Amino acid sequence: MKISLKAFVAFAFIWVMPLIATAQDNELDLENTIYLDLKDGRVVIKMMPEVAPKHVARIKELTRQGFYDGLVFHRVLEGFMAQTGDPDGANPEISGSGGSGQNLDAEFSDTPHYKGMVSMARATDPNSADSQFFICLGFSPHLDGQYTVWGEVVKGMRYADRIKKGVVVEGMTDPDKIIKMQVAADVKE
Repeated sequence: MKISLKAFVAFAFIWVMPLIATAQDNELDLENTIYLDLKDGRVVIKMMPEVAPKHVARIKELTRQGFYDGLVFHRVLEGFMAQTGDPDGANPEISGSGGSGQNLDAEFSDTPHYKGMVSMARATDPNSADSQFFICLGFSPHLDGQYTVWGEVVKGMRYADRIKKGVVVEGMTDPDKIIKMQVAADVKE
């Protein structure tokens, strides 16, 4: 019986990839991992406390309070980013201007904004980041050194890519929502 190289590689890929994915999950520090549940599936975010310790701490604090549960993605631009974290995000008159009420000092770094990076949104003041964040949907080097990167999608990027595109203040209706956001260490599955 003759097995082609392509068939062998495909067979090996099907059996080995789930083992690699399980190993990666086991290597994550669950205290610094976020589970972001969307309508299409779970996005797993590895937080970077070594890059942005204050932002990571605040994101975890808000997450544990249930702050992000049910919030909409109020600004989602194809190939650029998906932004959320505004409690007023569904209101077309003020969407994008809300937050938790506690600004954070910038923790800019040389960590690049490539697809899957998670970074804080802010106003023109570099120290105005609050609760809003975005997931990069493409390479965005123009953001480097100007926005605080605090995490990276390590699993489920395909679900982030499926977030409904549009901007609430420009007329997008029925935006996608965060179903639930959790610190992985708190999840009993």
